[in-house]
Amino acid sequence: MISEKLMSELNEQLKHELFSSNLYLAMAAYCAEEDLMGFANFFRVQAEEERFHAMKFFDYIIEMNGRARIPAIDEPKNNFASILDAFRQAYTHEQFVTKRIYHLTDLAMEEREHATISFLKWFVDEQVEEESMFNGLVKKLERIADNPNALYMLDGELAQRTFTPPSDAKQA
Repeated sequence: MISEKLMSELNEQLKHELFSSNLYLAMAAYCAEEDLMGFANFFRVQAEEERFHAMKFFDYIIEMNGRARIPAIDEPKNNFASILDAFRQAYTHEQFVTKRIYHLTDLAMEEREHATISFLKWFVDEQVEEESMFNGLVKKLERIADNPNALYMLDGELAQRTFTPPSDAKQA
């Protein structure tokens, strides 16, 4: 049985995942305002992925006989200095989420809550991918600098991104 402390932390992570979705929607809106619809698509897809993550926590909490708490979500930042600034902030945010997932995993390990450890392994692996993706895009944007042709090429590339829930990921 999951302790109250661990259940509370799982609910807290549900909140962070929902905030992440809103943050990426705000970044999508910024990109759309800048007429960079490929970048906007990238962040819309990222927002959808974060909502999927939130629902994984929601479903797991219920599966473990807990009560999923739907929190108030803080307003995310809506203005950015540049596309590069938005991606740097997204990368920093993903590093924060990774720390949260590690915290949850550490707590589950302390409590010897093996089901939760197993559940969180998927998120540990996911965060490696998330950080790598954002770090790579930040580096590309830094290399692009003020080259509008390269920016529009990357915009076209990011327009192709879609979200397909992983086949190994359980969700109700």
